[in-house]
Order: sequence, then C-alpha cells, then structure tokens
Amino acid sequence: MRPAVLSILSFLPLFAAAEVSVAALKNIRSNAIPHSYLVEFDKANAMGGKRSVSPHEEFYKHMDKHGAAYTVRQEYNEHDLYVGTAITVSSEKELVALSKAPGIKAITPITTHPRLHPVSKHIVTGPEDPVVPKDVLSTHVMTGVDKLHEQGKLGEGIIVGIIDTGVDYTHPALGGGYGAGYKIAMGYDFVGDSYNGTNTPMPDDDPLDQCAGHGTHVAGIIGANPDNGFNISGVAPKATLAAYRGFGCTGSIGDDIIIKALLRAYHDGCHVITLSLGGAGAWTESASAIVASRLTRKGKIVTIAAGNDGQDGAWYTSSPGSGMDVIAVGSVDNTIFPSQNATVSTGFGPITYYSALPLNITEPLPIYATSTDTSVADDACSPLPEDTPDLSGYLVIFRRGACNFTQKLANIAAKGGKRSLVYNNLPGLQVVQLGNYTTALISEEDGAYLVNQFKAGHNVTVSFPQSSASYGLPNPVGGLISDFSTYGPNNDLYFKPAIAAPGGNILSTWPVPLGGYAVLSGTSMATPYVAGSAALLLQTLGNTEDTARRARSIFETTAVAVRSNITEDSPVQTLAVQGAGLINVYNAVYYDTVVTPGEILLNDTATFDGKHTIHIKNNGKKVQTYTLSHVPAGTAITMNGIMPVPGPLPLTKQYATIGLSQTTVTVPPGMTGIVTAKFQPPAGVDPKTFPVYSGQIRISTVAGMSLSVSYMGVAADMGDMQIFDDSTTFLNATLPVIVNRAGIPQLGEATYTFEGYDVPSIVYRLAAGTPVVRFDLVDADCKIPDYGGAARKRSGGGLFKRLRWLFAQVNKTHDEDDSSFDDIPVIGTILEIDYASRNGPPVAPSLNASDTSSFTGLSWHGDFVNGDTVENGSYRILGRALRIGGDPTREDNYEAWLSPVIIVNKSS
Repeated sequence: MRPAVLSILSFLPLFAAAEVSVAALKNIRSNAIPHSYLVEFDKANAMGGKRSVSPHEEFYKHMDKHGAAYTVRQEYNEHDLYVGTAITVSSEKELVALSKAPGIKAITPITTHPRLHPVSKHIVTGPEDPVVPKDVLSTHVMTGVDKLHEQGKLGEGIIVGIIDTGVDYTHPALGGGYGAGYKIAMGYDFVGDSYNGTNTPMPDDDPLDQCAGHGTHVAGIIGANPDNGFNISGVAPKATLAAYRGFGCTGSIGDDIIIKALLRAYHDGCHVITLSLGGAGAWTESASAIVASRLTRKGKIVTIAAGNDGQDGAWYTSSPGSGMDVIAVGSVDNTIFPSQNATVSTGFGPITYYSALPLNITEPLPIYATSTDTSVADDACSPLPEDTPDLSGYLVIFRRGACNFTQKLANIAAKGGKRSLVYNNLPGLQVVQLGNYTTALISEEDGAYLVNQFKAGHNVTVSFPQSSASYGLPNPVGGLISDFSTYGPNNDLYFKPAIAAPGGNILSTWPVPLGGYAVLSGTSMATPYVAGSAALLLQTLGNTEDTARRARSIFETTAVAVRSNITEDSPVQTLAVQGAGLINVYNAVYYDTVVTPGEILLNDTATFDGKHTIHIKNNGKKVQTYTLSHVPAGTAITMNGIMPVPGPLPLTKQYATIGLSQTTVTVPPGMTGIVTAKFQPPAGVDPKTFPVYSGQIRISTVAGMSLSVSYMGVAADMGDMQIFDDSTTFLNATLPVIVNRAGIPQLGEATYTFEGYDVPSIVYRLAAGTPVVRFDLVDADCKIPDYGGAARKRSGGGLFKRLRWLFAQVNKTHDEDDSSFDDIPVIGTILEIDYASRNGPPVAPSLNASDTSSFTGLSWHGDFVNGDTVENGSYRILGRALRIGGDPTREDNYEAWLSPVIIVNKSS
C-alpha cells in the first residue's frame, strides 16, 4: 500500500509589488482550498469484501471517533477508477486524525484550476460581421475533416462529454433542447451559477449556461449543426454531447469537482471526454490528472488543453493536461484571420494589425520608438531611460522579443505610455496575448519603417479608422503554432502537448442571450477540435476500447509537422510546443499502416535512453516498402540562468543524430517490420540553457503515405536545474526572504509575538518545478552541510521513477526525534508541497498585481503541520527543494535555504 501523501498547501500566490504587508499575504487567495483534501481509499479496502459498511462510513466513523470536525464535499465510488471522499476540516489540527485513518491510499489538497480565458474574443453581430472569417470551413480543410464530412463521417453513435462552464442548449445550432433525442442528451450541473472554485457548490440536474459562454463555444466546435446562418459545422455534428458544468459564471474549478465530473462522464458512457481548463502544473501527478489518465487506460479518449502561457516559456504545462496518458492539445492559427488597417501620414501602408475591432484610438498620434535599432533583442525589457519623455501623447513603437509583452508594456506605462504598436521579430502576424493594453501586433517590415522614420526625425503620425472595417485576410502564418500555445515538456519529460489543432481565430456558438456566435482564440478551442476528431476516429475505425487506447498514438504518427515560421530555411518547430504536429484526421482514419510507438522519450543526459525499436505494421492488402529518414526539429533554448526564456523560444540547428538499423523496410500484408534507432544528443549545445531537442523519424512510401515517430530529450542533467530563485529581484533582498508585518525583509535576528499580523512571512520563487518543497523549523544553531555539487546522487529509478514519499511529520509531536534525514534534525514541519510547478517569470512591480504567479508567500502563524504550536524560543526556518530526479531520502539531493534567527515571544 502506498503511504498517505500529505501535501499541505497553505501557501499563497504573491502579488508582485515593491512591498507587501502580512495582511495582504494572508488575504490573497491560494490555488488550494483551505483545509480541504481529497482522500482516496485503498483499492482492496474500497472494494468492500465482507464488510457490512462502506469504506466511506468506516472513514467517517474514524474521524468522529477522534473528535475531528469536518464536512463532506464530495463522495466518489467508481470502484475501478477512484473510491474516496473530498472533505474540509476545521483546521490543520484535524490532519492528525485524517492521516491515521485505516485503508487510506492517498491524501492530497484540493487545488483549483482556472478556466482558460480566450486570448482574444469577439461576439459577432451576424453573418456579415467583418470579423467572421471569410472561409469558415478553413479549419476542416487544414485537418482533412472536410473529406470525412463528404463521406458522411459525422461522429454518429459517439458520445462526447464536455467538462466546462455548461452549455446553452437552447441554441438552434446545438439542437435547441436538452435530454433524450437532442444533441445535448445528458449532463449535470455540479456547481451552480455562484460557484467560484472555493465556495459551496449548488448542484442541480440542469447544465444550462447563459452567463459564461466558454462551454457553448467548445460544444459548437465539436458538434454544431451545419444548417445555420454562418455555414459553420462542428467536427462531429452527428455526435451526441453530454454537458458537465464545473464552473460558475466566474472563477475556477476545484479538483474535487473535476474528478466528480470525470467519473460521472465515465458512468454515463461517454466515449470521449474533453476539458478546456487548467493551470501551471508540469507534473503527471496532480489528483485530477491521475484520474484522467486512469480513464484513458479504461478505454476513454481524454483531451485536455495544454494552456495559453506560451509567452512564459518552457516547463509550464497546464494540469490536468499534464496527466501521463491524456491527449494534451496545443494550438495552431487558422489560415484566415481578422485584421484592421492603420494609416500613416506619409502615405506608406496601410499598416495591418491583428484585431477583431479597431484600436480605440480616435486621433492621429505621433510616434515614439523605444529603440532605433530594429534588430534589438530586448527592446523595453528594462525600465526606459530617465530622459524618456512623457509618452502619454505618443503611439509607442517597440520590438518583440527577449521578455514577455506585459513586462515591456509595464515599462512603457511607467513613462506614461498608454497606446502602442509592437512589431514582430519574425515574418508575418500571429495571435498574441497582450493583456488589457491598447496595443496590437504589426509586421516586422511595418515596424522597421516606423522606427526608421522616427530615427530620421520625420514628423510621422498614425491614425486608426473607427469604421469597424475588418479584413478577412489569408493568414501568412496560418497553420503555424499559435504564439500563446504553452510549451512543455513536463518536468518529468513526458510529451506535452501530444498534438496540435486549430485554435487561433475560431468561429463557434455562443449563448443566445450573449450574442449567439463568437470568434475566440486559445487552446480551449483546439482541444474540443481533437475531441471531435476522436469521435470521427471511433466511428470509422470502430468504437472499441482498443481503438480508444491507441488514439493518441494514431493521431501522433499521422500528424503533419509544423515549421517554426514561414521562411523556407526555418527549422521544424520544437516538439515541446507542437507535439507531433497538426492533426490530420483523414490520414488517421484511412492510413492502412500502423506505426508504434507514437513518441520516444530520450530523457535527460543523466538518464539518457538512446536505443529504441520502431514497429511498422502493414494492415493493407499489398506489400509495402517504407523509407525511413530523420527530420530534426529546432533545438529550443529554454533557460537563461534561473529565468525561463520567454516564448517564442529561440531555436538552433544543433540537432540530434540517429543511426537506423535500416532505412528501407519491405513488409508483406498483415506483417510487421522492425527498425532499431540509436540516438545521440546534439553536440555543442550549452547544458546551462537546458536545450530541448526533438524531431521525427519519417516513414514514407512512394504512394505518398507519410507517418512519423516523434522523439524528445534534454541535452542537460535536469538535476542541475536550480529550484530556489536566489536573486534580488524582489524587495531588494536575496530570495528566499522573511518579511515582517510591514513587508520589510528580515536581514538579521528578529522577534515576533504572533499576535495579529506580527508573524514572519516567507517569500520565495521556484525557478523550476520540484517534486517536494518543504519548510521546517530548526534550532537557531542549525548549520546546513556543504555537500558540493558532486555529492548529489540520482534516484535509483532514474528521472521517471514515480516519487510518492511522505515526510511523515503529521504523526509526530514536535519534541520527537523526527529528523527526516540523518544530517539535519528538525523540530517540526511548517509546510510541504509535492509536485510543485515553477513560478511564472517575475513581473515588474509597476504591473500592480496583474500576475499572481510570480512569487509565493507563506505567513506562518506558529503552528506545525501536525497541529502542534511552537513554544517560545530562538529558531530558524529551513527551506528545502528536491532537485528534479533526486532521491527524496538523501539530504544532499536538496537545495537548502536557512533563514535568519527568529525569536518566538508569545505573551501567553
């Protein structure tokens, strides 16, 4: 039996600001629901056997016997998937009773996941709205779905479950009703309108949503009827849909609700389940990700969005899409996009910019360029020079690259800039995420023209016509990966995303009271596209558990690799953001060759696995001869010291090399050819940048069939990736840092009374993900042993050994000899988090709390994890983070930080 895992998530995302009070730390909402836990029962006990009572009853009896105060949030009783309960306890002291309950498999905090807000959104006014793409079926042409529709393959007989905001089933294109005989035939509302992710759900039988809209857009992408005024069609318009509402009108969704919805969809017989939700996780181990993976092993196809955080760089995959066996989906841009035209006083242009509506700039503006160098790599990434004029009356022109848009825009705003244009550092235009700023992306060429005019001292103004004219232009970067699409891989180096689909500039249904139709962009749109594609796959190849289990591999091996940009010599885009490439559903359905595996994991240099076998099965009626070749993708540079390189990630042409046992294979009908591939990581790369290399082994025939096996590895030791940020980017003090009630860093010995807000608060930033981050109270004279880098050992199972090891502090009293390691005795544990994601990139203080993921704060109020209270005395706080792939039982596998002396001086 696996030991109970207690990950006490009382930490708080911290607003990026020059100072932060303890009151603010205490009141900022965490992504963990306070005192709330998922309790999974051990399978053997959960099955019942000869028991006269259920495992739930036995668990509650145990809690009552120990006098624990708790409320039940949810119960789970799907024996072959998940049996357990979700509870909220009155305080952390109840964890003692919780951890001692018999028959427990795992205890994990209930975390919340945000809905994936679209990168762009426009509610259309009708078929003639200029924002509506001129070719509304362009996405189906991109993926071969149009050919399947011509053959009558429309998803009939397949049930697709949608876990989202609910659906407006009154929409005519979604059937106009709910229940047996309608398109939306079943479902459930688990939460009600007022649920925000942390408050009490108010469930009912009706999944109707007419306040949020997201789920309605998703439903239309999967199954909209084609007989509508916009001439759009879902990928699988004959599929039956089931709507499971997990979001209220605003807010997030808890793991307890996601698991409940997943199990309900399974119980209702859904063949495909799709979730366009998630937040930074990047490990395969979150509770909802584990349940989603179990569903795939039971023969369900589960598609989950990879996320819209592309500008934040690699190692940031969303959870539960990070689950080991689910299909995480990235986004490609539509081949048609809405745009606007700006006019220049010199007669140049017009300048085209991507936008559903004109920028709200009603008067001509003179231009100001933050740099006159049109090749500058980091334009506006640092605060602008002191001699910069007041920019409030200018249209500011700056170049993309080196840091995220919000950092650049914050630096411009600090000088009064309110309106701007950012010019691309690559050819063409893309859908990008620019926040709530009056700004838009223009082309590299147009930006260079404006900068050169400014450099020459010419009096140039730019105007923005407000006529609402929009131009449905062929998108020069249509079919390329959307800039907002999140980069993987997972921290444990699993392929995330697995596949990409159209997600940029997608027209679909919207709640009738809110306008009826909308154009949105996001991986939220790409994910249901793959769900609809899965329905076509099951309908055509057979609706069996075997087909469902093979679906991800089939989609991966028949996908089309996407290049990094439109220039002919550009490398293939890193598989860390595109997965195996753009889905081609027609190929997936009709290719009579099956190649396995769909993906090859090469790991990092410390656990490198370089020899793999490829199987090529000929299911056709004729002998087939296959030619094998290597198609490398660009090697992505992911880290710059302790900072993630912002997207789009720079790519190099330093590729892996592959030796194939044979490059031509002839396979008779019904037989399988076998090829051995030996890989070598790319030479000459800098391991300190943690380069992610990837590519494909292409398997083709003279008749034009083309399949591929994708691979990925890291040309560095992941154990060398620094976990704790030790910079001075926050509070002008080296991180981690203790701050007092006034937000002032504690640099020497300090006394706290623990009355009101007079408590120490830990502020830290995780520069990389970690399997375990932990803070303990230790003696004031504690010393951290100096192991040196050479002393660190790898875990015996390598990087991919699943780590579920408990720091068993809950069951101890603070005066026991409870050292987890031989080297450092601890008095008690303050905090432990398992499988923590890295924080987002630090944002400038002038952003005024727009990004809550940059730092983490913990206000410690004097209690240990086990509920004991610290006594008066002198102490330090010891923080430790397990290196990726490290052995959790070895002290020298952790990074460590030791606080200044803290004197606890309670009055009573």
